[in-house]
Amino acid sequence: MSAITVTGMSCQHCVSAVTKALEAIDGISDVTIDLLSGKVEWKESTPVPMETIEGAITGIGFEIKK
Repeated sequence: MSAITVTGMSCQHCVSAVTKALEAIDGISDVTIDLLSGKVEWKESTPVPMETIEGAITGIGFEIKK
């Protein structure tokens, strides 16, 4: 299970948007998000570069907490 923290999510619509963006990437499944903490977790069936994941999230208007 991989994880990052995403900032800017404020509602279930935000959670849904991030989930859909990540699940659209080949190799990613079982996305779970804790809205309060911003923690996003997922499983990878094949290795996915972090740049790809970050691009999918920032591309829909959210930020990655570093």
